Amino acid sequence: MSFLLQPDPPERLNRCQLFGPGSRPELFEKMSSSEADVINLDLEDSVSPNDKYKARANIVEAITGIDWGHKTLSVRINGLDTEFWHQDIIDLLKENTERLDCIMIPKAGCSSDIYAVDTLVTALEKQNRWKKSLTFEVIIETAAGIANVDSIAKSSKRLKAISLGAADYAASMGMQTTGIGGTQPNYYMVPSFEESGSSDIKNFSDPWHFPTVKIVAACRANGLLPVDGPFGDFSDDIGFIAQARRSATLGMVGKWAIHPKQIALANSVFSPSQSQIEEATQILEAMDKAEKSGQGAAVYKGRLIDIASIKQAKVILDQAKKIEKIE
Repeated sequence: MSFLLQPDPPERLNRCQLFGPGSRPELFEKMSSSEADVINLDLEDSVSPNDKYKARANIVEAITGIDWGHKTLSVRINGLDTEFWHQDIIDLLKENTERLDCIMIPKAGCSSDIYAVDTLVTALEKQNRWKKSLTFEVIIETAAGIANVDSIAKSSKRLKAISLGAADYAASMGMQTTGIGGTQPNYYMVPSFEESGSSDIKNFSDPWHFPTVKIVAACRANGLLPVDGPFGDFSDDIGFIAQARRSATLGMVGKWAIHPKQIALANSVFSPSQSQIEEATQILEAMDKAEKSGQGAAVYKGRLIDIASIKQAKVILDQAKKIEKIE
């Protein structure tokens, strides 16, 4: 084990983050009663410039006007390159809005972005005598953001999660796609003609693999939650599930929902199944038996398990316990 220990991630359950525009307050009650773990009320991309002020007022009113239950309540502020973001924070930190848990910072490009928001939030918390400390989550959605994700992950003690924003990331990287997440039709490989006898066979790769792994590594090294962002085609359940399973396999803890129908899909992927729970329990039992007999490894269903297997099993069981607490 290295002298540099990996911190534990926050306890926050984060299987699904449901987004809703601040300009549509009629959606807020439905969002509060949904099965999403995190609610993200949006002031940024889903709100037109003409609606920014009204959307902000809607959200400020809804923070205390609606019962959000056990959910983490987060607001995505406008980008730091706009004239709106500082007033977003000023209004959100009014004395009567202390139900708010988190601020989401979009298009984070460097650690200084988070520092700027942190400085303003800290001053306002003192000014308004807040009893709680707001947390942050950021979105990596630019070339600068992915290049600086390691320093961003270290930027503030308030930071709890980092999400991948595929659409803006693709635009920033100059990728030739208009899709938001998922398989891209022109990103494929073909076997050699000599081996297959055909040039029509396509094997699709994952164009989001690199930023996903990069974000997961930065988060895990700094005790943060890595989260997969939006999947644009909400009519494609199979594609959403495939994307979610890939990100879960790579270490992400949850996914955004931009439509209510995606909530159940995300929860199903990021909630351990009964068979997974049973297997994890059996692995711990097998390792406990091995340790009592003085062995550091054991055989479970024909495969070798060891101390690393214990850690893997505990990840599954810890997630199951978090879910059990809210059910």
